[in-house]
Amino acid sequence: MSVFRDRVVLITGAASGIGRQLALLLAAEGAKIAALDLQAQGLESLQTELVGRTFVRRTVDVTDLSALRQVVRDIEGQIGATDIVIASAGLGRGTPAAAWRAEDVNSILNVNLLGVVNTVDAVLPGMRQRRTGHFVVMSSLASYRGLPHMAAYSASKAACNTLCDSLRVELAGDGIAVSCVCPGWINTPMTQAIGIPSRLMMSLDDAALQIREAIRSRRKFVAFPLISAWQVWLLRSLPRPLGDWLAGLLLRKIRSIQSKR
Repeated sequence: MSVFRDRVVLITGAASGIGRQLALLLAAEGAKIAALDLQAQGLESLQTELVGRTFVRRTVDVTDLSALRQVVRDIEGQIGATDIVIASAGLGRGTPAAAWRAEDVNSILNVNLLGVVNTVDAVLPGMRQRRTGHFVVMSSLASYRGLPHMAAYSASKAACNTLCDSLRVELAGDGIAVSCVCPGWINTPMTQAIGIPSRLMMSLDDAALQIREAIRSRRKFVAFPLISAWQVWLLRSLPRPLGDWLAGLLLRKIRSIQSKR
């Protein structure tokens, strides 16, 4: 019997990308899925794919704390207390210095970081009372070091990593696990919009399978693909002048790709 059977799994960013794929994968193992997103149409199509499964959907903005709290209360009253939270809602727009706008940076930080903070807030009190639960936070290999054109995205994901580190230690005594997931480029609408060549991206199916196994084993931290994870770790670990030089090569490659689009 699957460990996910009859578990209530709440997923933000469930209308598309990795959140949607995980909803499909875990529902197939008997999980009760609570799907949250701003994209109502994507949630509706997901519900169509999950006919016959226990599934509820809510259109909500994760940056709206009061609305998110109410949605969680409604969902838990309908299908039961949340066992697993997958915080997958995110924005991945570029923020190049040449076109810097605080509004763009703030929108990314609000969704990628404060959206996670709000999601934790909405579910944590109940988990602590029940002394069980599992938070899964979608971060990125871009969290390892600030990358060209990705200042806001890298910063938001780096903050998620340290948020997970703190919560994991504090909540261990309450029986609550915290997993930080750092994938590389996955073939999703978000990465396609950034302009990453498809040959450099991991398939959505493969990424979801790796994340499912990380959740199943309650791993504290997972980064993949392994080669990409080592490359970014090495870039972060190098002396800063050398790391900056290599990042500069990446910047030139990005500009070359964009010039051909």
